Amino acid sequence: MLREYGELIEISEMCGIKLGDELYKKLDLYAEILTEYNKKINLTAIMSPDEMYVKHFLDSMIVCTMLDFPANSTVIDIGSGAGFPLVPMKLYRPDLKITLLDSLKKRTEFLKILTSELGIEANIINDRAENAAKSDEFRENYDFCVARAVAPLSLLCEYCLPFVKVGGHFLALKGPSEDAFEKKKVFTELGAEVYGQNDYSLPNGDSRRIIISRKVSHISSRYPRNSNQILKHPLV
Repeated sequence: MLREYGELIEISEMCGIKLGDELYKKLDLYAEILTEYNKKINLTAIMSPDEMYVKHFLDSMIVCTMLDFPANSTVIDIGSGAGFPLVPMKLYRPDLKITLLDSLKKRTEFLKILTSELGIEANIINDRAENAAKSDEFRENYDFCVARAVAPLSLLCEYCLPFVKVGGHFLALKGPSEDAFEKKKVFTELGAEVYGQNDYSLPNGDSRRIIISRKVSHISSRYPRNSNQILKHPLV
């Protein structure tokens, strides 16, 4: 499915990723499972193996190079979809304790099959973020929250930051046009501060930005609001 192992080593090193043989085999299996399951439900428009490796796998694993993830950190992925970025992150860092949350049951069923076939442990939740964040089981309970291009940044903050414990971090994988410092008030309202906005390019030349914020205080119980309020009246 993917290119030969030796051909991907140099591409991976360009992104600071050490591609071992076992990791390669897992990613190759991931690509096969995703390609097959994508025939049943639309999980990704990227079907070329080369594009899948660069735009999905490398773009996900590179998160692990942007911030220090202590051993056994708890990480939740909001809007997991086909498993990006957190499943590749888990393959790269097997010690991470991961939770995958998605509102669509078809996607969470895929994630159950995927994680089982890959032999990784994951807590998979079929729920809307604004509902799950009200539960004591999930609210302010994670060291890290990650999300990849799920929604505009001001909306994404309200969906994601309620899951992050004080002292934890929220990492938003975005395109290069969204400026987190223009949304400083949004982060402040949600008990967080922005301290990193890392721009990088993938081996194919695509530009990316990872926005890193730290939770500095408990979030108000009024957040997150229901989805209609979030969409109609985003924080500014």
